[in-house]
Amino acid sequence: MSDKLDRLQTLLARVDHLSSASAVLTWDQETYMPAGGAEPRAQHLATLSQLSHEFFTDEEIGTLLDQLQAELSDADPDTYEASLVRVTKREYDKATKIPSELIAELSRTSSHAKEAWKEARATDDFEKFQPHLEKLVDLNKRMADALGYADRMYDALLDNFEPEMRTADVERIFGDLREKLVPIVERISEREAPDDGVVRRHFPTERQWAFGLSVVEDYGFDTDCGRQDYSTHPFTISFAPSDVRLTTRLQEDYLPSGLFGTLHECGHGLYEQGIPPEWADTPLGSNASLGLHESQSRLWENLVGRSYAFWRHYYPQLQETFPDQLSDVDLDHFYRAINRAEPSFIRVEADEVTYNLHIMLRFELENAMLDDEIAIKDLPDAWNAKMEDYLGITPPNHAEGVLQDIHWSMGALGYFPTYALGNLMSCQLYRAANDAIPDLEAQIADGQFGDLLGWMRTNVHQHGKKYAPQDLLKRATGQTLGADDFVGYIRDKYSGIYGALD
Repeated sequence: MSDKLDRLQTLLARVDHLSSASAVLTWDQETYMPAGGAEPRAQHLATLSQLSHEFFTDEEIGTLLDQLQAELSDADPDTYEASLVRVTKREYDKATKIPSELIAELSRTSSHAKEAWKEARATDDFEKFQPHLEKLVDLNKRMADALGYADRMYDALLDNFEPEMRTADVERIFGDLREKLVPIVERISEREAPDDGVVRRHFPTERQWAFGLSVVEDYGFDTDCGRQDYSTHPFTISFAPSDVRLTTRLQEDYLPSGLFGTLHECGHGLYEQGIPPEWADTPLGSNASLGLHESQSRLWENLVGRSYAFWRHYYPQLQETFPDQLSDVDLDHFYRAINRAEPSFIRVEADEVTYNLHIMLRFELENAMLDDEIAIKDLPDAWNAKMEDYLGITPPNHAEGVLQDIHWSMGALGYFPTYALGNLMSCQLYRAANDAIPDLEAQIADGQFGDLLGWMRTNVHQHGKKYAPQDLLKRATGQTLGADDFVGYIRDKYSGIYGALD
């Protein structure tokens, strides 16, 4: 068996190296590539994506997987060997259903679409992006048909990001969340909102950058094995656990945007750096799901980074960084300002209370696009109508509405639900970590994060893609996914800011 396993790992490493090369080019496209490089970059990425897919779907890998699966039929499923074969077999069976030409076309189209999206967003012109989105939706339909689905077309795409989750599951969870959350949103909207003018003063970006990076390092992000850069839309990408790239964007007139965006991406980076490096060249050396990935970013951004305990430690440092802006602002005022809750246009800057409503909106629109219930040309109006329905506001332009997110230009339909699922997971994981670390809040107030990161490393990061996401969540927390921990967290925290919300 060892010869077969060695051969499998050799073949899988070749696939991973091609994928990592594609990731480097993608990172460069979003950070440093000149605009004129868009066309050749699209071709480069398409070629690499196609080669990676062809290498992975090679018959030799399939044969090795079948042989190893038979030989390991009685083995402990938690062993590295059994886990590698199980996870790779699942990915292989899916990949062999998809023509490599479709992979290349999707890559090429998304490369062009991202550049069109950037221009359309900058000029507030949806029509520049519309034909690209129409093609991407068609390609996603072809992808779903190739993968197959029992009930909804969306199931096939959702499974790419949240394995074993179904559209009906998301609708059930979202329905429960909506029922419990909307009354809280309504009560908050009736109360006087905290004054957030203090975080809308002039904050020089170079000092924002330095402060944010210092917190990232305190959290435990290893800058010898990662770095941070600027991008239009913040993201994190990993080439290996020893090379993880964070990006952020900063606004001089609104401190929370860059600050919490930086902490958010750090959460993603910590997950990537915590995956066992010896798994890096295999499907095991990846995240369990994008929902669990998002649980890490939201946990470090919100449950830690927006907590009162966190700012008991860091607010004096922030005041030293921005003395002209914050010397006249006490901690309570600042804490209330960064936790102001109200409907807003931009998802990535939405508060914890209303954020999930943004995701529900996108989830419904994605299903409507796939099911031909809405024409792409009518998407801006449909977006605005749902914003009014969910949040009671209408975007003043497309850049703050339908064009605000990069994900559709990436061809990533089925991705958005993972953001809200990750929010729910973050609260379940934090509750379990808090149970295991009784003085966790005191540690955070001292700027100490080692125990919390260690708990995440042990219960989430080190398992990579070994377990299905819901199995991993239950192992870590003792519960299946639900809305109760999140709703309880929101009610408790925001009752302290807005008054009782029961």
